[in-house]
Amino acid sequence: MRPDHHDLHEHDLGLRHDMSVLLGRRRLLGLLAGAGLVAVAGCAAGGPPGGGAPGGGGGAVAAGAEGEIPQETAGPYPGDGSNGPNVLTESGIVRGDITSSFGSSTGTAAGVPLRVELTLTDLAGAAMPGAALYLWHCDRDGHYSLYDVEDQNYLRGVQEADASGKVSFTSIFPACYAGRWPHMHFEAYPNLAAATTSDNAITTSQLALPQNICDQVYATDGYSQSVQNLSDVSLAGDNVFGDGSDSQLAMITGTVDGGLVAALTVPLAA
Repeated sequence: MRPDHHDLHEHDLGLRHDMSVLLGRRRLLGLLAGAGLVAVAGCAAGGPPGGGAPGGGGGAVAAGAEGEIPQETAGPYPGDGSNGPNVLTESGIVRGDITSSFGSSTGTAAGVPLRVELTLTDLAGAAMPGAALYLWHCDRDGHYSLYDVEDQNYLRGVQEADASGKVSFTSIFPACYAGRWPHMHFEAYPNLAAATTSDNAITTSQLALPQNICDQVYATDGYSQSVQNLSDVSLAGDNVFGDGSDSQLAMITGTVDGGLVAALTVPLAA
């Protein structure tokens, strides 16, 4: 078992850090062009405590063309071949329901049901059918499969965008672990065939979850540690979302008892 990721000081330190550790393998020249390096310098900006209501839409710009979803760190647990295991090459990774492990692993992640619906568009707002997206996030205990939970690969999956540019995943609401605002990670690829290695990703980013929904979820059984962790962080002070989260904050509908849906439009520089 690897050390608990809460004790790893390099966890999710932001894009500036990952450029020297992980992102040198892809798009580095593009990120250094123009104002890209200047934009990422603000990733660690802090701010006053706050939560925020459900939202989506454009706003924040970082390391990309105006309107593009901000580039963010993949963190140390991507499972995309850039830092240890590569789940993208395994048969069964292309799936809509990511709550359970696949292949030789049989575990299922417990938690409040959450459906994640992301719409992939170009910078003009046109749908990008055929593009692909890899989504991953921590479980109810704040642990990541393949790393913290080495014998499982749940809460990871790839989907190909439909004619409307939409990908959707059935999952569970992730924990708030120490030091980070509740979030999900994703990588976008030009097509499904390319979604086998992080070298082919055209965008790496994160989705933020709104505080009012987090409060409701974390009041349910199994999320008790998230209550304390959430009280110690803020969206404005997060080292990933602190430089602006409008374009990464999911719109949440539904109920905790009946199931929640998180929706976000993801503009990409194709």
